Amino acid sequence: MLYKRSSQLFAEAEKIIPGGVNSPVRAFKGVGGTPIFVKSAKGAYLYDEDGNKLIDYINSWGPMILGHAYQPVIDAITERAKLGTSFGMPTELETKIAELAVSMVPNIDKIRFVNSGTEACMSAIRLARGYTGKDKIIKFAGCYHGHSDSFLIQAGSGLSTFGVPNSPGVTQGTAKDTLLANYNDLESIKALFEANKNEIAAVIVEPVAGNMGCIPPLKGFLEGLKAVCEENNALLIFDEVMTGFRLAKGGAQELLNVQSDIVCFGKVIGGGLPVGAFAARNEIMNYLAPIGPVYQAGTLSGNPLAMAAGLTMLESLNKDAEVFTRLEEKTAYLHNGIAKVLTESGVDFTINRVGSMISVHFDKEAVIDFQSAKKGDNETFKKFFHGLLNEGIYIAPSAYETWFITDALTYEDLDFTINAVEKVAKTL
Repeated sequence: MLYKRSSQLFAEAEKIIPGGVNSPVRAFKGVGGTPIFVKSAKGAYLYDEDGNKLIDYINSWGPMILGHAYQPVIDAITERAKLGTSFGMPTELETKIAELAVSMVPNIDKIRFVNSGTEACMSAIRLARGYTGKDKIIKFAGCYHGHSDSFLIQAGSGLSTFGVPNSPGVTQGTAKDTLLANYNDLESIKALFEANKNEIAAVIVEPVAGNMGCIPPLKGFLEGLKAVCEENNALLIFDEVMTGFRLAKGGAQELLNVQSDIVCFGKVIGGGLPVGAFAARNEIMNYLAPIGPVYQAGTLSGNPLAMAAGLTMLESLNKDAEVFTRLEEKTAYLHNGIAKVLTESGVDFTINRVGSMISVHFDKEAVIDFQSAKKGDNETFKKFFHGLLNEGIYIAPSAYETWFITDALTYEDLDFTINAVEKVAKTL
């Protein structure tokens, strides 16, 4: 496929936008080459500025669970826009989507809407600190919770050490309050609590990791996290920006039958528009201003266009009892097809999958945390990515991102993809 127009547009963008993109992974640094500029999308397909049609496996990094330009959402946005795009005042829509979200998700009483997953996670941490009166948090290496300062921390020299900033602009003072543990490793969590007695406000975790490829929690891991938090009067925060309303109506909490204290949302809850949210039981959420002491605000929070899109998306998912079964079946079909092809080709690989999240790791060993994810053969992944792109398949341009399956994919699309993998595998 030719990408002449995309190359021209990228060169123009680089002159006026840092790196030519407004989010770093789009720049193709992880795979090389020039990013694709999209002109339009419909259903399971992207149409780029050069006229190429691509089967899409990132789906705007998760929100397009029912496909691009899903007509009920488009209609809801269009009709709402005719009434005004922003007021900075309450609307009935906010209450309606809040009521629906609370009814779908277990263990939450109230929810507050914000404008991004980053904002949701940042606010959840502030709320946890205010509620517990403690300062430190624990996050896991390889889990991404947005670009708030507290989360841009890399591992220190040992399990009981503070993290250190991994981005200029993040201060040592901020970093000292963030502790790093290993995903799927309860002992690393216990060591941190032991070394920081009565100082830890919360543990934040992706219940199914999606930012080091898809990595499921090992049996007992999340249950163990919950128990350790309860023993130490700390809150457990599930970052369900990816998994919320995607793995089940009630997200990972429902699917995995583990309840967190605070849950963060994004992606699907916005129906493709910029929306985030965080939710918890009454006693926690009532700590938020204006009824509590923890301040959080946003001029565009609850924006009517975003609320209309999100409400319509959640209504669609709530009404369709079979949608999550279909998504899981399609993802399993893709998994089995790719696994068969790569096994026959002799390529070392492992595939992780939970519901409609899936990733291919080019290493034969199990991938259970960031350390094992980093062992994958990135050179093979680069060839795999560009090979599929040339066949008309668009996957995440990074070895450390999950694929997101949309219900708009047909089995013909899946077969086309598996056949494309078979062609590409011969070149790896």
